[in-house]
Amino acid sequence: MAPRKAAAPPAPEPAQATRTWTFLTNHGHVLLCLAQGRSLTARELSVLIGITERSVQTILADLIADGYVDKSKVGRRNSYTVNREGRMRHPVESAHTVGELIDALT
Repeated sequence: MAPRKAAAPPAPEPAQATRTWTFLTNHGHVLLCLAQGRSLTARELSVLIGITERSVQTILADLIADGYVDKSKVGRRNSYTVNREGRMRHPVESAHTVGELIDALT
Protein backbone atom coordinates (compact mmCIF):
# COMPACT_ATOMS: atom_id res chain seq x y z
CA MET A 1 0.00 0.00 0.00
CA ALA A 2 1.34 3.42 -0.96
CA PRO A 3 1.63 6.01 1.80
CA ARG A 4 -1.17 8.55 1.90
CA LYS A 5 -0.33 12.08 0.90
CA ALA A 6 -1.34 14.75 3.36
CA ALA A 7 -4.20 16.83 2.10
CA ALA A 8 -3.20 20.34 1.12
CA PRO A 9 -4.78 23.04 3.25
CA PRO A 10 -7.74 24.67 1.54
CA ALA A 11 -6.95 27.84 -0.38
CA PRO A 12 -8.44 30.99 1.13
CA GLU A 13 -11.50 32.41 -0.55
CA PRO A 14 -10.52 35.27 -2.87
CA ALA A 15 -12.94 37.63 -1.12
CA GLN A 16 -11.34 36.84 2.23
CA ALA A 17 -7.80 37.14 0.94
CA THR A 18 -8.36 40.58 -0.58
CA ARG A 19 -11.11 41.86 1.68
CA THR A 20 -10.71 45.48 2.69
CA TRP A 21 -12.95 48.01 4.37
CA THR A 22 -13.05 51.75 4.89
CA PHE A 23 -14.54 53.98 7.55
CA LEU A 24 -16.66 55.86 5.01
CA THR A 25 -19.22 54.52 2.58
CA ASN A 26 -19.19 55.37 -1.10
CA HIS A 27 -21.93 57.91 -0.32
CA GLY A 28 -19.52 59.60 2.07
CA HIS A 29 -16.74 59.55 -0.51
CA VAL A 30 -18.96 61.19 -3.14
CA LEU A 31 -20.05 63.83 -0.64
CA LEU A 32 -16.47 64.64 0.38
CA CYS A 33 -15.29 64.88 -3.23
CA LEU A 34 -18.13 67.27 -4.07
CA ALA A 35 -17.44 69.34 -0.95
CA GLN A 36 -13.96 70.18 -2.25
CA GLY A 37 -15.65 72.66 -4.56
CA ARG A 38 -14.36 71.31 -7.86
CA SER A 39 -16.84 70.76 -10.66
CA LEU A 40 -16.64 67.00 -11.19
CA THR A 41 -18.60 64.77 -13.56
CA ALA A 42 -19.96 61.39 -12.52
CA ARG A 43 -17.18 59.79 -14.57
CA GLU A 44 -14.51 61.84 -12.79
CA LEU A 45 -16.03 60.97 -9.41
CA SER A 46 -16.07 57.27 -10.32
CA VAL A 47 -12.35 57.34 -11.15
CA LEU A 48 -11.46 59.21 -7.94
CA ILE A 49 -13.50 56.90 -5.72
CA GLY A 50 -12.88 53.65 -7.57
CA ILE A 51 -16.48 52.67 -8.30
CA THR A 52 -18.53 52.53 -11.49
CA GLU A 53 -20.05 55.61 -13.06
CA ARG A 54 -23.47 54.01 -12.66
CA SER A 55 -22.87 53.64 -8.91
CA VAL A 56 -21.93 57.31 -8.70
CA GLN A 57 -25.14 58.24 -10.54
CA THR A 58 -27.20 56.17 -8.10
CA ILE A 59 -25.43 57.73 -5.10
CA LEU A 60 -25.93 61.24 -6.51
CA ALA A 61 -29.63 60.50 -6.97
CA ASP A 62 -29.83 59.36 -3.31
CA LEU A 63 -27.99 62.44 -2.03
CA ILE A 64 -30.12 64.79 -4.14
CA ALA A 65 -33.40 63.09 -3.15
CA ASP A 66 -32.56 63.39 0.55
CA GLY A 67 -31.46 67.03 0.30
CA TYR A 68 -27.75 66.55 0.95
CA VAL A 69 -26.78 67.74 -2.54
CA ASP A 70 -28.35 70.24 -4.95
CA LYS A 71 -28.02 69.76 -8.71
CA SER A 72 -28.08 72.53 -11.30
CA LYS A 73 -27.24 72.76 -14.99
CA VAL A 74 -24.21 74.76 -16.10
CA GLY A 75 -24.19 74.64 -19.87
CA ARG A 76 -24.35 70.96 -20.79
CA ARG A 77 -22.93 69.75 -17.47
CA ASN A 78 -24.49 69.17 -14.10
CA SER A 79 -23.09 71.09 -11.16
CA TYR A 80 -23.45 69.76 -7.62
CA THR A 81 -23.49 71.73 -4.37
CA VAL A 82 -23.34 70.12 -0.92
CA ASN A 83 -25.93 71.19 1.67
CA ARG A 84 -23.68 71.44 4.71
CA GLU A 85 -26.66 71.88 7.07
CA GLY A 86 -28.06 68.39 6.41
CA ARG A 87 -28.09 66.17 9.50
CA MET A 88 -26.21 62.88 9.62
CA ARG A 89 -28.62 59.98 9.05
CA HIS A 90 -27.64 57.40 11.66
CA PRO A 91 -29.06 57.96 15.17
CA VAL A 92 -25.55 57.84 16.67
CA GLU A 93 -24.45 60.83 14.55
CA SER A 94 -27.79 62.62 14.08
CA ALA A 95 -26.77 65.50 16.37
CA HIS A 96 -24.12 66.46 13.80
CA THR A 97 -24.32 68.02 10.35
CA VAL A 98 -22.73 66.97 7.10
CA GLY A 99 -20.73 70.20 7.29
CA GLU A 100 -19.18 69.09 10.58
CA LEU A 101 -18.13 65.80 8.98
CA ILE A 102 -16.63 67.62 6.00
CA ASP A 103 -14.76 70.03 8.28
CA ALA A 104 -13.41 67.16 10.37
CA LEU A 105 -12.11 65.27 7.34
CA THR A 106 -10.76 68.07 5.17
